[in-house]
Amino acid sequence: MPALTELSAYPIVQAPMAGGASNPTLAAAVSDVGGLGFLAAGYKTPAAMYEEIKQVRSLTSNPFGMNLFMPQPATADRSAVECYAEQLAGEVAWYDTPLGDPDSGNDDAYDAKLAILLDNPVPVVSFTFGCPERETLDALADVGTVTVVTVTSAAEALAAQYAGADAVCVQGVEAGGHQGTHRDDPELDGAGVGLLALVPQVREAVQLPVIAAGGLMRGDQIASVLAVGADAAQLGTAFLVTPESGANALHKRAVTDPVFTHTELTRAFSGRPARGLVNRFMREHGRYAPAAYPQVHHLTSPLRKAAAAAGDPQAMALWAGQGHRLARDLPAARLIELLVSELDAARGAMAARTGSGNSL
Repeated sequence: MPALTELSAYPIVQAPMAGGASNPTLAAAVSDVGGLGFLAAGYKTPAAMYEEIKQVRSLTSNPFGMNLFMPQPATADRSAVECYAEQLAGEVAWYDTPLGDPDSGNDDAYDAKLAILLDNPVPVVSFTFGCPERETLDALADVGTVTVVTVTSAAEALAAQYAGADAVCVQGVEAGGHQGTHRDDPELDGAGVGLLALVPQVREAVQLPVIAAGGLMRGDQIASVLAVGADAAQLGTAFLVTPESGANALHKRAVTDPVFTHTELTRAFSGRPARGLVNRFMREHGRYAPAAYPQVHHLTSPLRKAAAAAGDPQAMALWAGQGHRLARDLPAARLIELLVSELDAARGAMAARTGSGNSL
């Protein structure tokens, strides 16, 4: 089984973005030019996940990855979810769309998806929202799959190492989309650690390759996380706006639209902390959203779809990292080329400063 760093020519990973952005076209385009492309199984049926795997294989012979959401414990407060549903009554009336069923399932068909990945192995499988048991990670290793566990702390990284993961994806608080914490604790909301502080903490705690994720948009930022101990950098928002991305056109435009001035972490759309562009829905409902994932995700799904169909980004989940204003509307291959050029230039500048005796 190859090491993580042997799977791509460049230390650049395209983040798995659930909801459609990470489609076969994007993953293949990234992998084909020396990055590591990723698919996202989240919210898809097992059959749809398998079909995307076959599509990527038809587009590239290079390695790629698949991301799975870990099943969530049944800890949501039903009464809190019902209260939030009442809070959304105005949205139901405005979009003339009923709310979804919050009890649509907590496991995202995890077992069925895992069975497919064991029968039809892909080069890399990563996990979000928890850490699998050693039995699962060992089974994937036995079929030649490299495993990666998303972590947001040194303690979570240690748990991943103990379970037998091959690598960790260290997610800083700057990252767009959901925070991949192993345990959803409302008391820790707002307590996330920045990437440049978190990578060295994890590097000192575990003996595993580290993929750094969170707000990275430029090659010099990649150089910075590599300098503090990462083996590769994972970028999501940077690839979300590419032509190959399957993200909604409204979402792509919003990333650089000056109307959306900043991002925040919110539970408004899914019941779990996730970073997105601040819009009307987030401002009006975020403070009322309970810690209830994926119940709130299922509840608001029809509203988000109705808003997208109506051309209204103010009620869509516009996931984006803190570096969103640096997004470049470029084909994925060209973006990789620029990132590599910027990375090389930054490394050269660092070497020159070190060689001249200047402090970094």
